[in-house]
This record gives sequence, structure tokens and C-alpha cells, in this order.
Amino acid sequence: MTSPVSDSTPLDPQDIDTPLTGAAIFLVVTVDPVQAALSTVIDALDGLEDLVKTVAFRDQAATLSCILGISRPAWDRMSPNHRPRDLRLFKELRGDVHHAPSTPGDLLFHIRCARQDMCFELEKMILETLGDAVNVVDEVVGFRYFDARDLLGFVDGTANPTGVDLPQATLVTADEDADFAGGSYVVVQKYLHDLARWERVSNHQQEAIIGRTKLANIELPDDYAPRKSHKTLNTVTDASGEELDILRDNMPFGRAGQGEFGTYFIGYSRRLWVTEKMLQNMFIGDPPGEYDLILDFSTPVTGVTFFAPSRPALARLVETANARLGKAAD
Repeated sequence: MTSPVSDSTPLDPQDIDTPLTGAAIFLVVTVDPVQAALSTVIDALDGLEDLVKTVAFRDQAATLSCILGISRPAWDRMSPNHRPRDLRLFKELRGDVHHAPSTPGDLLFHIRCARQDMCFELEKMILETLGDAVNVVDEVVGFRYFDARDLLGFVDGTANPTGVDLPQATLVTADEDADFAGGSYVVVQKYLHDLARWERVSNHQQEAIIGRTKLANIELPDDYAPRKSHKTLNTVTDASGEELDILRDNMPFGRAGQGEFGTYFIGYSRRLWVTEKMLQNMFIGDPPGEYDLILDFSTPVTGVTFFAPSRPALARLVETANARLGKAAD
């Protein structure tokens, strides 16, 4: 994809613009602190695209992709003096009522495909390549639920940018951070829902909380209810009043037999502060104290921030890390 956000050569980002798929796996791992583990990880990252091609070749119409995200601690181990400008740890949020935790995570593998078996095959190959160099700290298998609804019954991702607006919202520009242009900041949170409690709430109340009608997915006016809705709290504007978007590729997940029902939130943004502002509005409130009422039914149990570098930036990172480890280039 060539981004219109820069007049320079194509940025060659990862496949952030891949159409939303019917299946996904969200894999978060930490890297063992020993140097040998880091060496294994660097080799795996260098060969990640070849693994994707190996699996994708079995059914090219299924549009298999894998986006790699790297956290601040992992980036600093590989290239401590040269990192994306705004890359930092997930900001823990403690409101009067609800808490957004910051949890461990060095690498994110966001695997997407029309077929769950191909997601599984790629994840298996990635983990075999990484071996005992990493520890899995979170693994979520997501699925598309009917017409892109979450398990609360509402359509999710309606406000996602499309067309030329998508790279404008998600890809860092050369003017902002020249060495990391074409990359994207990624925030993930795993939410667990209290569906029994949610289902005791009337449809009218649910719609007031979300800010959209449940059946037709029509946006409700901001003054529909006395308290700001989830939709309104997640609307962020710049100094000129222009709305700033992020790309959400949230997926439902669950194990009905275990009573587990959830949504995996994943947001890609050109500006990390936009996603952070949305979460601050939700947990602290806007005004403070008037938090997002969806949090009375949905509890985050993870929170990690990553940067998904462009392909050229990833290649440079691998080269830098190998040099630090004293490894000769292939």
C-alpha cells in the first residue's frame, strides 16, 4: 500500500489496511531476558514474512496476514537509542470506579484471515520458530459475530476510517517521525463482559450507554441521554475541531462452557495520544467522574502498547539488533 500521507517514496507499511476478516488470533508474548533468547527472536522476526507467505499460499483468497507489534521494553533491548518517538508503556488508568491495568507484553502477533485453520497454522509455526525464547502471556481466538457485532449485541467498528482516510488515521508520517514513517501505534486490551447483568438492562438503556440503536446501528445524538455515551466519549478532536480517527479491528471471543464472553480491543493509530485520550475519557470521565457506563459491564484484564513498524523500519531494527549481538548479516 502506498500512503497518501507522505510525498516521499512508498512507506511499505505492514498490512494494517487488510479488510476486516472472519477470524483472528491475538498473540502476546514476552521475551526471555537472556541474550540467546533475543537472538532467536530477532531471527524469527526476520523470517516472519516468509512464514506468512508459506501458509497464505495454501489459499490466497483467504487473505492471511500478520501484523507484528513491538513494545517499548522489547524495542529498547534491540535498539535502545533509536525508537519511535511516542512509543511508551500502556498508561494505567484508575478512575473513581474502574481500572485499566497495564500488563506485560513484548511482542504482538495480530493474525487475520477468512479461515480460522490458517490463523491456527501460522500461530503454530510462529511459536515453533520462537521456541522457549518467549513466554505466551495472552492468546485470544477471535471470530466475526454475525454482522460485525460484539457479544453485547451492537455493531462494532462502524466509525472506522476507510479509503484514503485509513492511512491518514493510522500511519505515522515522515514529517512526524521520519525514521518510523509508515508505522502505527497499537493499543490492545482484553475485555470480559458480564452478559447476565447486561441482558437485564433494557434495550433503551443499552442504546443510551452505547450511543447507537441496537438493531439498525443508527448513531444517536450526543444529547440523547443526560450522560455521555460510549460513542461520544470515544470522539476525539484536534485544536481546530477536526475529529481524529483510529482503526479498530476488535473481535469477540468466548467460551460459553466456561462462562467467558469478551471483546478484544485493538486500535491502530498514527497518533498514540488519540487512543490514550479515548481511554482516559472512558475510565476517568469527561467531565471527570462521569466514566463510560459500558465499564459497569465490561472489565479490561490486559493493557499493552506496541508499535507496528513499516517493513523497511523492521529490517533496519533487525540489522541493528544483530549488530548489537555481534551477529554477521546474512
